[in-house]
Amino acid sequence: MNEQTPSAAPRPAGRVRTLWTGLLARRHGGVLLFGVVFLTVAVLLRVGFLLRSAAIINWDAGLLAAFGWGLGFDVGGALLAALPLVVLFTVLPTGWGQKGWQRGLMQAGALAVLFAILFGALAECLFWDEFGVRFNFIAVDYLVYTTEVIGNIRESYNLPLILGSIAALAAALLYGLNATGLMRRWLDALPEPAGRRWRAGMVWFVVGLSPAFLLNQEQLPSFADNYQRELAKNGMWSFFAAFRNNELDYDQFYKTMPPAETFARLREELVEDGSILLRPDEPDTLRYMKNEGAELHPNIIQITVESLSAEFLGSFNPSSTLTPELDALAAKSLVFDNFYATGNRTDRGMEALSLSLPPTPGRSLIKRPRNADLFTLGSVLRTRGYDTAFIYGGYGYFDNMNAFFGGNGYRVVDRAAMPKEDITFANAWGACDEDLLRWTMREADGAAAAGKPFHFFVMTTSNHRPYTYPEGRIDLPPKVSGRDGAVKYTDYAIGKFIRDASTKPWFKNTVFVIVADHCASSAGKTEVPVQNYHIPLIIYAPGGQIAPGRLTQLTSQMDYAPTLLGLLNWSYPTRFFGHDVRRTPEDEDHALLGNYQKLGHIEGGKFVVLSPRGGESTYKVNDDGATLTPIPSSRYGEEETISFYAGASYLYRNDSYKALTPEEVRHYTELGEKLAAKAVINSVTMAAHVSTNP
Repeated sequence: MNEQTPSAAPRPAGRVRTLWTGLLARRHGGVLLFGVVFLTVAVLLRVGFLLRSAAIINWDAGLLAAFGWGLGFDVGGALLAALPLVVLFTVLPTGWGQKGWQRGLMQAGALAVLFAILFGALAECLFWDEFGVRFNFIAVDYLVYTTEVIGNIRESYNLPLILGSIAALAAALLYGLNATGLMRRWLDALPEPAGRRWRAGMVWFVVGLSPAFLLNQEQLPSFADNYQRELAKNGMWSFFAAFRNNELDYDQFYKTMPPAETFARLREELVEDGSILLRPDEPDTLRYMKNEGAELHPNIIQITVESLSAEFLGSFNPSSTLTPELDALAAKSLVFDNFYATGNRTDRGMEALSLSLPPTPGRSLIKRPRNADLFTLGSVLRTRGYDTAFIYGGYGYFDNMNAFFGGNGYRVVDRAAMPKEDITFANAWGACDEDLLRWTMREADGAAAAGKPFHFFVMTTSNHRPYTYPEGRIDLPPKVSGRDGAVKYTDYAIGKFIRDASTKPWFKNTVFVIVADHCASSAGKTEVPVQNYHIPLIIYAPGGQIAPGRLTQLTSQMDYAPTLLGLLNWSYPTRFFGHDVRRTPEDEDHALLGNYQKLGHIEGGKFVVLSPRGGESTYKVNDDGATLTPIPSSRYGEEETISFYAGASYLYRNDSYKALTPEEVRHYTELGEKLAAKAVINSVTMAAHVSTNP
């Protein structure tokens, strides 16, 4: 008789296989299957993003860290996403899964889950192509405005083909899971006893919920390359993190100072343009701006162009041929060479251009509560009898635009107010720019006929995906030409508007402002890529009220309102944070810019960036604006940056950034004139004293 040979000890791979099959042969084995698919797709997606950005990403050891952190967030995301399945598999009755229709229902559910995972991956791909980052607060905001977003997707992509392809791939994956026997092994284990099922469910639930307490994106290290930092994230995790942090309280998340110190430091900055403090002992920015010469009161039409990066204009980038109309206009206008957006969203541009405020962390004030009756450019203009209106080609409920402008004294004219016959072409985002500017012309005719000066805040939409516009206007076909065609069409529409306006009696008494809300792309290798905030500001005054030329001072959208009023020689009480840049010493010009979490301040070639959890970094901005070199921080620069952002937060939180009543305007104007006269007398006396006492 042959002696039986003792069996060898199981190999490590065998143990793993045994553990895998053992866990799978339980009711909650479906969670394991889901997790494996989720992780596989997440890792492949990260590899895809790496290859997509291969030409601009740093190929160094940081990539290993990015993939390591990324895997951790993938596991965390998978566990959190699996919680609904954990609950479902726990509460289903013991006998579930023994009947054919029940198994069929589980197969259909598995197909739906696979479809959802693949759909999410595709959505991330499209988002990465558009913004160069993982899901963030932009994706959260877009979820609110489903009409525009779904319409944009339908017009930009072949949706039936895309959805059909996703469904086919999901079906193929499900077929593979069935062919390998994995699905059958799990389905056979569905009729599990209640006690065992509930014990396993509790364990899975605790494990699945643990990442919410153990993982946080703020734990990510400071990668030198921002693309590496984005690769270290998981899209689903980032989406819900942005949803939770869509509105950040400055004092809770950022470096701050006591209010008295904040405003003491801020007041030093505010008076650099020669303005006079009116409440020097109060936490307020109220001061008096005194300008010499007769005040000018021309009409002001401000055309805020969607996503118009400075690089699109030939007057900034000689290799570009997309904007012949704007380039011709720039030659006879005042052009700001170093003008920067404060943010990377339309609502950020509106916030800065109308309020002259630093970008608030989290949500813009445009979409926050208690944002009515604020101190705006419109509120100042209305003290001189101006008619102010917000004119938008889309539906103004988007991004809370109508509520904000309507609550701050502007008349609202948007697509909803227009009869169908007044819209010749439209896409998901709004009527074409020609239609919008035709409405603007009509509003200008009406205001001029009423004998009132007017200020219109006009917001375009054509330079936005799906990049569609009327045929036959330019030499680039719509949609297939992408953003290039949209930029050129917007340029055409503005040029046509200026030519048509030149036939109107109000033309010579109107100042036309062309400015962007933000750049076309905000993605870059640094946490706040400065070069992707560079936008045009062109001020054209056909009546000669503002002389043409070029201003080279560093400035941002926050400085637009006070600079425009300074160009018109206005003297007025103001709460604006921005400066009249022409009156600011050359070594004090600066720009504030950021995204929804990073808050930056550039001055003297140094860029101070504040981040949540009390973070702060200082960089030297290299000449190309695309690269930042870390340098030691200075307490002076840090406090200067904090004073702007903490001061703005304080005023909003305490409802102190309010428009002035007519009585307050009169009172503070009289006080300001007295203080200005006293300052002149003191300066003359001092000059005389110096001359007699050399």
